[in-house]
Amino acid sequence: MINWQYYPKSGLIPVELKEVVEVFEACEHDITSTSLKLNSDAVLEKLKPSLLALGFDVEKGKRATDKVRVPVLFGRNGRTELAFEADAVKLNSNIVLEVEAGRAVSNYQFLKDLFEACMMQDILFAAIAVRNEYRYGKTLSRDFEHVTRF
Repeated sequence: MINWQYYPKSGLIPVELKEVVEVFEACEHDITSTSLKLNSDAVLEKLKPSLLALGFDVEKGKRATDKVRVPVLFGRNGRTELAFEADAVKLNSNIVLEVEAGRAVSNYQFLKDLFEACMMQDILFAAIAVRNEYRYGKTLSRDFEHVTRF
């Protein structure tokens, strides 16, 4: 089951973000962590065609030229001095998407993703996808519940 939470809780989810949720719902069978052990890159690959169809720029691979970079700081003559990498971004809707299929809570990756999104130029919405549950060794972490309570 795909769970999601929009903040602030006093507002309705914008249409553009609901479309992102619908991408996850449409791919649920292919990305479920209940029976599949996909890493973040594999999950993103399953989502990529639908995200591209929505107008997202999506990471193509691990080479520097394949990354999606969003400016953070600007230097002389307006040149980008610092940029953070994102899994996907839709600049005309001000949305950044991060997919965390494993270390979202155990390494507090979701906090890093949130901080970086807050610093990115022209980003108003951060969508951070985490597993409902994540098992590492004999430990079970309810990642979605942890992140939404944090």
